[in-house]
Amino acid sequence: MSYIKWIVMFGLLAQVPVALTQDATLHTRDRYRLHTGDTLVLDYRLSPELDQTVTIGPDGFVDLNVAGAVKLAGLTMTEAHDLIIRLDSARLNEPELNLELKDFQHPYVVVAGQVMNPNRFEMREDMTAIQAVMLAGGFKDSAKETKVVVFRRLNSKSDMAEVKVLNLHRIRKTSQLEHDMSLEPGDIIYVPENVATQFGKIMRIPNFSMSSGVPIY
Repeated sequence: MSYIKWIVMFGLLAQVPVALTQDATLHTRDRYRLHTGDTLVLDYRLSPELDQTVTIGPDGFVDLNVAGAVKLAGLTMTEAHDLIIRLDSARLNEPELNLELKDFQHPYVVVAGQVMNPNRFEMREDMTAIQAVMLAGGFKDSAKETKVVVFRRLNSKSDMAEVKVLNLHRIRKTSQLEHDMSLEPGDIIYVPENVATQFGKIMRIPNFSMSSGVPIY
């Protein structure tokens, strides 16, 4: 994604209500909720002929052998399991179901602003803010490393986000890692531009010669 698109994205993000936090870390979100494209495996212990693998469609529904069309998007795995069991119980006697999430939306973080490669990065393991910045190629010379902003949506159903400002300037030693923070899937890290760089982009005002009227640079 181009840098211009990231700037547009951040401009839209700035319109989202935020809650400033003074905590050492941002609040953790709730459990993973199913999305369009997630693949589920239904394993019936007592009725293997009913076993199936389904993918949640664009409308959030799946077509099940016993329960029929069921909307699972937005539910946690526990909620989806309990709903299927409740619907199956209308036709089956005490069904025993093992529900497995086979494929899912891979967790990621977004790094935008004054980094070498603004992008979305998959979280294959635990990740901190400085590690995410390094994945994005590191800070540009124009970056304000002392005011790195982390946005975290309160939960998957909320349009509110928490904001934490980090000072990641020259974090190299273990003693400085206290300024870093652990990230969660969906976090957005924005590195703003240094004020000095912004002033550097302002054109010089030409001086006019009183005698010739010609700009002098």
